[in-house]
Amino acid sequence: MSEISPKPPIVTEVLIIGAGPCGLFQVFELGLLGMTCHLVDSLGAPGGQCTELYPDKPIYDIPALPTCGAQELIDRLMQQIAPFNAPLHLGQEVTALKKREDGRFDVETILGTRFDAGAVVIAGGVGSFQPRRLGVPGAENFEGKTIHYRVRDAAQYHGKKLAIFGGGDSALDWVIDFAGKAAAITHIHRRAEFKAAPASVAKMRALTDAGQVRYIEGLAESLIVNGEQLTGINVKGTDGAMHAVEADHVFAFFGLHPKLGPIAEWGMELEKKALKVDTEKFQTSIPGIFAVGDINTYPGKKKLILSGFHEAALAAFGIQHYLYPAKKQFLQYTTTSPVMQKRLGVPH
Repeated sequence: MSEISPKPPIVTEVLIIGAGPCGLFQVFELGLLGMTCHLVDSLGAPGGQCTELYPDKPIYDIPALPTCGAQELIDRLMQQIAPFNAPLHLGQEVTALKKREDGRFDVETILGTRFDAGAVVIAGGVGSFQPRRLGVPGAENFEGKTIHYRVRDAAQYHGKKLAIFGGGDSALDWVIDFAGKAAAITHIHRRAEFKAAPASVAKMRALTDAGQVRYIEGLAESLIVNGEQLTGINVKGTDGAMHAVEADHVFAFFGLHPKLGPIAEWGMELEKKALKVDTEKFQTSIPGIFAVGDINTYPGKKKLILSGFHEAALAAFGIQHYLYPAKKQFLQYTTTSPVMQKRLGVPH
């Protein structure tokens, strides 16, 4: 029996790997310059960490949006890039990427989708990421039910007893957010120092002083289970005392355990699990492959969504020059350029 021949590759000017905020904004910046693209992401929905880990979390440093929920930011970006009709290929990790002699790239996903791309942008965040898990026996039996590593639909936890572990921004943000809404909050962190913003630490301490939050310096020891129901968690304090914490739900915010996955095998220069890029074009050590957002590194790099948007803008010009080296480049403004307004579908 003869084998079914694989589907022909999808030909595209640019392939973007990663559909988080920076990957989505890259669509916009390419579109303004008249270039088309496809996006691939290993997750089942666009949005990256914003959607997967903290959809309800407010973001305060997006220009012109004093406050914006993480999922709201993704929804707005999707609306902004709608005029460019960039197809999304979701739930597909890229497994192979190879540069051809003609300068184009052969790319393949785990599902066998193939691309023939003129240039590639890697906007893969921290790679394929997994939350660090609560390391107590039996925790896996309750994960996704009463033990959580992210907050989805915060309102369902109002009126409940919550135990929140962690000393970073996510943990403190949710301690502060749930204060006054949950029936009881116990915040547990393994040491006296916090990684969160000082203002958040001050707020958390004020809530503790006011009796709205109970704070324990210690580590998770064991689950308290009644039949098949989680009713709390035993915490061993740094002073050796054992605390039985009543909880309907346990949240653990220990950060992400990033894995670069196949990206590490594609031959680009790495530094501390990040792709080294220049700051003119945000190109990696392989010409034609660009990297924006948390996946890249350069002197002075700051892992901010804001910075990733800037990187995407400059990368678009770098990509245009790579694909069309003879084309004269000049900066146009969306407020005054009829060409750009036409691409955006602005009515005249």
